[in-house]
Amino acid sequence: MSFNKPEYFINRELSWLEFNDRVLEEAKDRSNPLLERIKFLSIVSSNLDEFFMIRVASLKDQVNVGFNKPDPAGLTPKQQLKKISIRTHKMVDEQYNMFNRALLPRLKKNGIHMVYEEDLTDEQRNFLDEYFTNEIYPVLTPMAVDSSRPFPLILNKSLNLGVLIKDKETENQYIFATVQVPSVLPRIVELPSPGYGSKHFILLEEVITMYIGRLFAGHDVICTYPYRITRNADLSIEEDEAEDLLLEIEKSLKKRKWGAAIRLEVSCDMDERLVHILKDALEIHQDDIYYINGPLDLTFLMKIYSFEGYEHLKYLPHYPQTPQDLPEEHNIFEVINNGDVLLHHPYEAFEPVVEFVQEAARDPKVLAIKQTLYRVSGDSPIVKALAEAAERGKQVTVLVEVKARFDEENNIQWAKRLEKAGCHVIYGLVGLKTHSKITLVVRREEKGIKRYIHLGTGNYNDVTARFYTDLGLFTSNEYFGADASAVFNMLSGYSEPPELYKLEVAPLGLRTKFIELIENEMHNALVGKKARIIAKMNSLVDIEIATALYKASSAGVKIDLIVRGICCVRPGMQGISENITVRSIVGRFLEHSRIYYFYNDGREDIFLSSADWMPRNLDRRVELLFPIEDRVLKERVLGILDITLEDTVKARILNSEGKYKKVDKRGKKPLNSQEYFCHLAYEQVKRYNRERITPVFEPITSDGVFNKDEE
Repeated sequence: MSFNKPEYFINRELSWLEFNDRVLEEAKDRSNPLLERIKFLSIVSSNLDEFFMIRVASLKDQVNVGFNKPDPAGLTPKQQLKKISIRTHKMVDEQYNMFNRALLPRLKKNGIHMVYEEDLTDEQRNFLDEYFTNEIYPVLTPMAVDSSRPFPLILNKSLNLGVLIKDKETENQYIFATVQVPSVLPRIVELPSPGYGSKHFILLEEVITMYIGRLFAGHDVICTYPYRITRNADLSIEEDEAEDLLLEIEKSLKKRKWGAAIRLEVSCDMDERLVHILKDALEIHQDDIYYINGPLDLTFLMKIYSFEGYEHLKYLPHYPQTPQDLPEEHNIFEVINNGDVLLHHPYEAFEPVVEFVQEAARDPKVLAIKQTLYRVSGDSPIVKALAEAAERGKQVTVLVEVKARFDEENNIQWAKRLEKAGCHVIYGLVGLKTHSKITLVVRREEKGIKRYIHLGTGNYNDVTARFYTDLGLFTSNEYFGADASAVFNMLSGYSEPPELYKLEVAPLGLRTKFIELIENEMHNALVGKKARIIAKMNSLVDIEIATALYKASSAGVKIDLIVRGICCVRPGMQGISENITVRSIVGRFLEHSRIYYFYNDGREDIFLSSADWMPRNLDRRVELLFPIEDRVLKERVLGILDITLEDTVKARILNSEGKYKKVDKRGKKPLNSQEYFCHLAYEQVKRYNRERITPVFEPITSDGVFNKDEE
């Protein structure tokens, strides 16, 4: 029986769009606080930007070179682009309907007013006269287009104003000009408020439009409208031919600003003459033009979310708690030496991971620190601790992945600083991205050399750890230590692929391991034994894995998939996938942990990993899979899976048509799994009689965190 027919799979791009639609649903959800809905609407926009720059751009490249091979769902690149265009136009229309009809009026009711020119008071006009003259005008550069001045290069994702000016020499002719809305100035211009307790603002492009005549003195301006383009930002790096990978990436980063235009956003009432000029100059197809009924680029809504004084319009602040496996006063190495420690972020604090590296940097007994870094924060305390360790004379080896998409520049800067501090820095591996999350600390103790390891499902990023759900493990198990050393030797040198005790590594044996685990459940089911798989991840795209799941399902294995984003598996098909359920949870926090559970005839094997079930993770990246072996910790992880599967509030269930529906709540109690874990962490602290709960962070903003499909 064939399990890989096109009708058995969902196209990955259309699946991603359904994910972004679930983010849009959170903006529509009236049970969410107003400013949280505003934030979700902003995230929809930033997600679409990245989707066009990478995924749509890649499909257009395929069409341009004549590539016509269907994807696993049977769609050619050209067919995919057509379906994407229809779906995204519909999504953008829904997004702006929500903004205009629901959210703007509610903002106004709560004292936050977005003002247009016709709404301005005399006091506000006087303020803007002075502000434009002193702050905006000196920064602007109008650029006209004529026979001696060609159409200028328009920066990717920049906001611009298209202007038509009367040509004095010919009565019926006009001249096109463009003005970039300067990104160095705040897009939200706060205005004097006519009433106490309210906030009034106007957008920067509206102000420039008001005074556009000053930029073209002596000429009559016919019309002015905003527009914005999205360019191909998928970096092409010739790694095999590059003598210096770092220089090659820095060179490619510059190209990202000037890739081919793939989307044009214009005001819905833009003069058709302007649309025609932009369409021709940018070589944009009509299907790639988006007529926007409202302000272009809603990512500015994150600034509204950050307004002070409106905390009552946000979620109540969540304070990550001290991890239950760590005593209040502790030495991190002593605790790990006494037994494995599990961390559940952001419900439990990320601070112990930072502390682990900081203590290692200062501890005279520590000889060496080795760590992989994929995405780190702009002011990373972990990177500072690594630099301090090197300055103190410890041997520090850091693999910094400089090919982490959209974080390349940040990672390059950190890598150079680490080198200056004396660290041995590896700038990724040719042909592979290093996506694993592992830290090894080598310590000299009375009984000899002892190795301490941290392994995680998420990045060593203290900022995203506040709103990404992830799991981490501290261990001093000697077999884990031997594996960690072998992995770093492989990454830093030319060591042969190691024989490992506990870990599985991609791209070496991880794919094979997953297939073996799935097939083992299938064989157990075929002989009448109980068989169960629960897998939680960000994306499921790999066709070999999907086919193995179909085979296991048809053999009677019960399979529960928790997939936040893309899922190409089509559940509920008779004889193929009727034993498979797929659910997605989009809520306050970004579901990011990768957990894999296999019943294994009652032994209940549980693994954590940095890898999703995607070809890139299994074949083109360095990834790690590690087991949870301590009985108590296994019960904790299984409890996390159980509660997630019982979510009736934020969960959406995928049907066989590829659409997600809310959980049928009839006969079920309302359960928001993320709220449950917040409460559980708090109650755990109370249970240990901790009198004082120290806030670790206040509510923070996040831009586009609900995508990171390219993580």
